[in-house]
Amino acid sequence: MISLAPEEIELNKKLALIERLRDRLADREEEMADLKAELEQFEAQYTMEVGRYYAELDEIEAQIAEEEVKLNPADEEIKKKAEEARRRAEESAAQADEEAWEGCTFKWQPTVEAKKAYHKLARLIHPDLAVGDEERDRRHGLMAELNEAYSAGDQNLLNKLVEEYRDSPELIKGDTVGDRLVRAIRQIAQVKRRLRELREERLTVELSELYVLRGKVRSEMLEGRNLLRQMAERTKTHIKKAERRFSNLKQANEVVPAASNERFGLDVSALK
Repeated sequence: MISLAPEEIELNKKLALIERLRDRLADREEEMADLKAELEQFEAQYTMEVGRYYAELDEIEAQIAEEEVKLNPADEEIKKKAEEARRRAEESAAQADEEAWEGCTFKWQPTVEAKKAYHKLARLIHPDLAVGDEERDRRHGLMAELNEAYSAGDQNLLNKLVEEYRDSPELIKGDTVGDRLVRAIRQIAQVKRRLRELREERLTVELSELYVLRGKVRSEMLEGRNLLRQMAERTKTHIKKAERRFSNLKQANEVVPAASNERFGLDVSALK
């Protein structure tokens, strides 16, 4: 029996490791996809049950602040408070209604670094440089990803694409043991990098406010309590109080002209 050369033994070890890593990567990708889907579903539930009330409350608070400006037109602090309240209301409305973002335009001025990264990778992966239909299709996909990153102004993704392609196993041609060993080493590095990204991505998700809130909702549910419903009811109570304040302030502005406030020293604090 002919014994294998040292590089062949090493190649076989690397190929076996690749299979194990691929199985692990498939599991982690599936877990992350499930987690994202669950959070998206929870976010939709939260927006429907609670978020819309927060947006409504913020809008009324903004209207209250604007009525207070009418009663105190010379008070800069009240003006500033009204501007902040209006900005918060607009942000809440946008979060509660994704359609508010439709039609938004984003104009990006590419940096010198972004241009360099784009042109460097575009020269390497352009479909016209491919040999064979399969390679051309793969390059078309890479170019689409590159163009998307460039249009979005994502410098980090541009750098990542350049780095990944530079270390791509597909760049190593040939079928000698040495060629296959180098490809295997690059495949292992590729999979390990993706596993690292997934760990970091999951950590970021688990530290997010949405993930923490979902955990609290689940804990309360195990105790027989509906946290989202409680949050909604509390917010609706605040809305009713805010509506009364707004109504009182609006009546004051309709009955008493703002100019007379200074003239007669009207105290509107009892109306709040």
